[in-house]
Amino acid sequence: MDKLSLSTLGQHLQTLRLERGWSLSQLANGAGIAKSNLCRLEQGNGNPTLDTIWRLAVQLNVPFGTLVAPISVPLGEDGVQVRLIDQGKDYPQVDAYWMRCAPHTLRHAEAHTPGTRESLTLISGWLEAGPEGATTPLTPGDTITFSADQPHLYRTQAAEAILMMTITYGAGGESQ
Repeated sequence: MDKLSLSTLGQHLQTLRLERGWSLSQLANGAGIAKSNLCRLEQGNGNPTLDTIWRLAVQLNVPFGTLVAPISVPLGEDGVQVRLIDQGKDYPQVDAYWMRCAPHTLRHAEAHTPGTRESLTLISGWLEAGPEGATTPLTPGDTITFSADQPHLYRTQAAEAILMMTITYGAGGESQ
């Protein structure tokens, strides 16, 4: 993530934390990250993983898209890039993302907030995705929807996978 995006994320994160009247320690402990890492993030430093950003969003009780909305560059790590395309304004809240998984990627994703569902439509390549232990192989044009409030994964083979992902937030999301 570039310096401007890190700074934007940090300022937005700090604003959301302060709106709740929380200390750095409260948010860091709740999200399971080191206070020093959260402090660096709020200062626009560091290199947060997607899992760290997800944990912060869950702890702040905001959709992932709300936390990353001010950032216009793709977020990524370990062969996966994600870019927010749009956020719904209705209930349930639905966020739309573009996602790229590099060849030979295996990405384990933590459980999202209760009631959250993901829908994936593969645009190109090959992808295996879904809840751990119950994944589905996808070829271009295929769509799957699964409960994302449990650990899940994305796996590619020799080619990259490009997909559209929508996340529908259920109970526990900000828009209740």
